[in-house]
Amino acid sequence: MIDAAIEALAKGEFILLYDFDNRERETDFAIRSDAVTPAHIRQMRKDGGGLICTAVHPDAAKKLGLPFAHDVLRGCGLVEKDGEIPYDKKNHSSFSLWVNHRETYTGITDRDRALTITAVADEVKRSLNGGGHNFAAHFRTPGHVALLRAADRLLDERRGQTELSIALAVMAGITPAVTICEMLDDETGLALTKEDAMDYARKHGLVFVEGQDVLDRWESPGALQK
Repeated sequence: MIDAAIEALAKGEFILLYDFDNRERETDFAIRSDAVTPAHIRQMRKDGGGLICTAVHPDAAKKLGLPFAHDVLRGCGLVEKDGEIPYDKKNHSSFSLWVNHRETYTGITDRDRALTITAVADEVKRSLNGGGHNFAAHFRTPGHVALLRAADRLLDERRGQTELSIALAVMAGITPAVTICEMLDDETGLALTKEDAMDYARKHGLVFVEGQDVLDRWESPGALQK
């Protein structure tokens, strides 16, 4: 299934990515950010219902000057404390900035968010290929697209949806910017169960992959990042 997930991601198709039974126990829509269209935003907000975020490779985040929100807000009395997140006692969250592209209007429409996300992917690609970049020239904050900064050592350091999705992008050989959205349950008010997410995948012809499969491939000899 991991090979099918990597292939689907490379093709610009949605995959469903479940993390771990002992972590969030959530399934996210995941799609390469440079392929996102307004239709993808609509499907994520209607069938997913969670927060639509764009995960960014740590090397690109550094070059683009994208901080962790945790560090920016350190002086605020509300900032998360070390060990406070119930599903991840070792790490702080991966949230960075919330941005809109400067050519958007409100920033929240399907078209505006698709524009912001694909433009972020373009900046990530340019930064990693040694091209010039000026993130502030193209984006403003606060905005409606949450950026996530993956941990420096990816899955060797943190095992959240952010790192899982970026690890898959690395293995797929695509621009390491992936847009994700949690799948929620309209009936229970909780996250969609793994079983229901798998059923959705079957009905819609999508690949469902678990975090453990991604981790096993990442740690295998000859994996692309080694």
